Amino acid sequence: MEHEYNDSDIQVLEGLEAVRKRPGMYIGTTSERGLHHLVWEIVDNAVDEALAGYCDDIEVIIEKNNVITVKDDGRGIPTGINEKTGLSTVETIFTVLHAGGKFGNGGYKVSGGLHGVGASVVNALSTWLEVRIYKDGHVYYQRFENGGKSVEPLKIIEECSKDRTGTSVSFKADPEIFKETTVYNYETLANRLEELAFLNKGLRIILKDLRQDEKQDEFVYNGGIIEFVKKLNKGKKVINEDIVYVEGKEDNISLEVAFQYNEDYNSSIYSFTNNISTYEGGTHEDGVKRALTRIINNYAKNNKILKDNDDALTGEDVREGLTMIISCKHPDPQFEGQTKTKLGNAEVRKIADDVFSNGLERFLLENPEVAKMILEKSMTASRARLAAKKARELTRRKGDLDVTNFYGKLADCKSKDPKECEIFLVEGDSAGGSAKVGRDSIRQAILPLRGKILNVEKARLDRALNNEEIRTIITAFGTGIGDEFDLSKLRYDKIIIMTDADVDGSHIRVLLLTLFYRFFRPIVEAGHVYAAQPPLYCIKHGQTTKYVLTDEEKEEYISTLKPETKREILRMKGLGEMDADQLFETTMDIERRTLRQITVDDARAADDVFSKLMGEEVEPRRQFIEENATYAQNIDA
Repeated sequence: MEHEYNDSDIQVLEGLEAVRKRPGMYIGTTSERGLHHLVWEIVDNAVDEALAGYCDDIEVIIEKNNVITVKDDGRGIPTGINEKTGLSTVETIFTVLHAGGKFGNGGYKVSGGLHGVGASVVNALSTWLEVRIYKDGHVYYQRFENGGKSVEPLKIIEECSKDRTGTSVSFKADPEIFKETTVYNYETLANRLEELAFLNKGLRIILKDLRQDEKQDEFVYNGGIIEFVKKLNKGKKVINEDIVYVEGKEDNISLEVAFQYNEDYNSSIYSFTNNISTYEGGTHEDGVKRALTRIINNYAKNNKILKDNDDALTGEDVREGLTMIISCKHPDPQFEGQTKTKLGNAEVRKIADDVFSNGLERFLLENPEVAKMILEKSMTASRARLAAKKARELTRRKGDLDVTNFYGKLADCKSKDPKECEIFLVEGDSAGGSAKVGRDSIRQAILPLRGKILNVEKARLDRALNNEEIRTIITAFGTGIGDEFDLSKLRYDKIIIMTDADVDGSHIRVLLLTLFYRFFRPIVEAGHVYAAQPPLYCIKHGQTTKYVLTDEEKEEYISTLKPETKREILRMKGLGEMDADQLFETTMDIERRTLRQITVDDARAADDVFSKLMGEEVEPRRQFIEENATYAQNIDA
């Protein structure tokens, strides 16, 4: 029966109901990432006080039961009555969407939280929230419960020193909203708070965890983004020992850039606007990159290193081995998209170009030896790029038949609709053969891999493109790489790494992830990469066969059986030892399999891990393994 659309279908959501009804519109997701976003909203308010020049210390505490408390020594939220709402300013900020001090020209000249929804959204998505304001010798207090409803009006609960100012906010995330988890990850919080300390030189941020094993970190960097670059290049062989720092201001827009070259083949450029990570780049990043390419080319030509008839160095050439932080502070930033990941202000491009050009030009003139080393590296990269261009021709498909028979390896699927297609990258010819027989040939493609592919962390693109396995993968995906990369041409919605759950299998998986992260990062960021989860045990009893992934699942399932039940527990063999039916049933059947999606929530952290695990330096790898050895048993179980 069709439903008639009439006046009664129109709903009006009062107050914070809209947030609870559609939380994803305000925080992106209600997964673990969304849970941590609540912390960022409150922390950002404290950092905005630091940007305004009124806050020196911020403390973030994970209390028992995963309650979060954020304290700052800023000016403290105003405690009077708001003229428009008739409520206290505190209650207005925490219960009214788009209410804040960041829309006009008074409270904040520069701010990261510009939508005015941060505090109210956190309140709406919490079981309870408490705020304390230290101001004028008083401690003001208000509590909210059940999704942002005020328990009683703002009141003074005690006296304090007149010199003490600031705000303290405590909240408990609502498990009805965050069904996946309400447990905070210490490392996730620490990484972002350290980043904020780097971006705001001199600001001290303390993170405390008062749960089972109490721990604490303190972040304060008087060198700001110079120390940020130093940390990113730790363990790498650098070309210029001294980190180059450029800063300038124009039309109330300030820009800081710090950079250093290393001997790696990849670039690591991270840009921020008002402390917000603009991982998709934007006009500030465009301006700096444009200036870098132009100034290095000019220097090379003026010093006769590049002849008049030589091809100019490209942006790709001059960025090889570059580690760079770009931090822009803008009074009215325009971000593209609700997620605020790309700066769109057109005027910033020229300002960033001007500021960085002047600083870089001066540095190259004052440091000719370093300039020479940078140019040598860029010109070597240029020669490798031209070689890679020739090798890339081998990866271009001339038709579907060529791909199907490419090196006699790829067993393509029959469907041509990428949305329903998936490709399995399978360890070994034996497992590949079983997968080809057992697959759903309409939508599942199989690409067996012989041994371990090249570690691209230690190789330039031209060498990678001479590797047969990598050429096969590039050809199969259909996106191209480098400047030719086009995500819309991806031939498979799911790229599934299927390796054994042993040391060799883990190594192959990491090598593939390194390849994807370095050459196909948009594929990972768009959520197309998965790891298959073959079962660890097969439990048989009566006519029932149960596959489980971990020891914990095995014990949990056995506990559900009656003690007298006769059962057989088999440790599963490697993928290559399964027959086609068994491999399909346990690992490939869309209805029954378990896949783990590979995501990159923090590009900087991922970049750091790949550099440590796969780079030339042994010591950072040894240190990483020692620090994370206790977790090894839980990885890829």
